[in-house]
Amino acid sequence: MSRVNKVRTIALAAVMAIAVAASIAFAQSHEEHGQGRGWGGRDRGMQGEFFRNLDLTDAQKAQMKQLRESSAQTTRPLMEQIQAKRRELRDANQSGSFSEALATQKLTEIAPLEAKLMGEQFKLHQQMLSILTAEQKTKLEQSREQFKTNRTERHDHKKESK
Repeated sequence: MSRVNKVRTIALAAVMAIAVAASIAFAQSHEEHGQGRGWGGRDRGMQGEFFRNLDLTDAQKAQMKQLRESSAQTTRPLMEQIQAKRRELRDANQSGSFSEALATQKLTEIAPLEAKLMGEQFKLHQQMLSILTAEQKTKLEQSREQFKTNRTERHDHKKESK
């Protein structure tokens, strides 16, 4: 394999690893806390923090819960398939002999699954946004911007303290 193809393969693997890590974290937060954390459920995660201050009505909360449950039925099999493919890749690597062809094959099998999973997550997010009023969407965007500002300030502070 040429050097350029190796770099592409490594870059693709890195991007997919990040996507999988985010997907797994998303899945675990839903599995560990029953009805989910991310979209305004009782036990909220990072995304739920944004929804917490939106004063959702009971009807909106119920709609979001239904969307989460429906989405979980679609995404859970995808996540399981991705995890199985990653296990196969890990198991093959643990044998002591790295096969670039096998790694490329497994990553090629994983990529469309991850793309579909990300599409489902994006669809869920869009469906949830459609439940919000214009005022709630404005508040949500303000919360996101504040979060980005805070994150940038923390990052800059860490750089300065080194």
